Amino acid sequence: MQSTLALAPLILAALLAAALTWLGMAATLQKTSHQQHGYLHWVSPILLLVMAAGAWLSGRDLTTNFLLPEFAPAPPRPPLLSLLQPWLSLLLLAISGERLLSHFLLRRQQASSTSLLPISFVFFWLGTTASPALLGAHPYWSHDLLYPLIIGLAATLAGRSELELALRASRNALLLLMIAGLCLIPLMPTLVLDRQYTQGLIAGLPRFGGLATHPVSTGLLAQLALLLLLTRPLQNRWANRAAWLVGLSVLVLAQSKTAWLAFVLCSGIVIAVRRGPHWRQQLGQVHQPTAAMSVIGLGMLATVAALLFMALANPGERLERFLLSSEGSQLSSLTGRDRIWAIAWEEWQSHPVFGWGPEIWGETYRRSIAMSNATHAHNQFMDTLSRAGLVGAVALLAYLAVLGGLALRCARATQGLSLALLLALLMRTGSEVPLLLMGYGPDLIAHLMLLMTLAAQRWEPATEPQQARHESPRQGQAA
Repeated sequence: MQSTLALAPLILAALLAAALTWLGMAATLQKTSHQQHGYLHWVSPILLLVMAAGAWLSGRDLTTNFLLPEFAPAPPRPPLLSLLQPWLSLLLLAISGERLLSHFLLRRQQASSTSLLPISFVFFWLGTTASPALLGAHPYWSHDLLYPLIIGLAATLAGRSELELALRASRNALLLLMIAGLCLIPLMPTLVLDRQYTQGLIAGLPRFGGLATHPVSTGLLAQLALLLLLTRPLQNRWANRAAWLVGLSVLVLAQSKTAWLAFVLCSGIVIAVRRGPHWRQQLGQVHQPTAAMSVIGLGMLATVAALLFMALANPGERLERFLLSSEGSQLSSLTGRDRIWAIAWEEWQSHPVFGWGPEIWGETYRRSIAMSNATHAHNQFMDTLSRAGLVGAVALLAYLAVLGGLALRCARATQGLSLALLLALLMRTGSEVPLLLMGYGPDLIAHLMLLMTLAAQRWEPATEPQQARHESPRQGQAA
């Protein structure tokens, strides 16, 4: 009897939350029934608000945060965050649910390729999240597991107008997040800076974490902001230059080498797709071979420089000295990730079909293997294999095949943004789990941006690049 009375407030709260969510969806559905977009463009700003609020209210100290002893007690959850996050989650569900209802109830017309992306996303969620939660060796189910499904499925049904609103809203929210983090450096330096960081390429420079969960996450967010500035520049030229300065500063201060490399490659893809036809035309001019000769000359210079380095710098001896150093030993063991991968492989062999379960890298499991930092397998494929078994691995590979095919197909129509976003996620799969559909984080934002970018191409033939239709001449000059 007492247990029933204790559960009564929780049941009433759940019923109230469900009722409010339904009323929110009904109200927004009524309001957006006569327009081409809803409020899906608010999803990324809300996710960033949740992340920033968590960092701000935690009172963390980045200088000592990574020096705490293993399995140190977690700090108490801020009461305001405990109150704020559920309501923001309900808002996200209401926004996404409205889009789903609006699509299936009010928009009957569908192109032939409309169902491929949402079906593949649902299949991916079923294989990597639902199956281990219900059929894994250690099943675990929570209503939170449904949130990424609803939000992601709404993103796979986005239209062109929704995409443009979402990309610009995400760009502005990312810029505000970075500016807020920079403004906190003189006010709350320990909140946003890791002043004990010694593994950066710039000696003595503190590592900037900003209001993200980790400096590595800050690097990813800065990279996304710069990609959006490249494809969707601000209208004011000086404001656009200032935004680039902020984004590049944060990218450097975050000292994430993966983010640096990813930004160079992703922006290179965007520029190559946008300027590729012009470059091919210039290289093919027989009567004015200046461009072709320049390319050949640069290639020859690069070859000569590489040969001189091999002959004079003795790279073999330098590599040997580096591998004998402490930094080299960490790199050769992939900073301990080889041990985590071995454990993940063993767990998959023990539970080959449906995996260990969604909570494999939770605190209880980490204590059992005495590895406090193994919050995931530090590799997307190994994490999926250990968490969801062979079923999850097949779903992951099939999903990546669909994303890759659609990204290549839409590359010119999206001015290379589809390929850049896909590459940004793929480059993190080697050491992170950017496609894990559990919880909110910067990887989910990049994932949703990719889904919306691909989904928007189905509504009308991709006969001309989006950039030319949606930007004024002044915007194109600002790029």
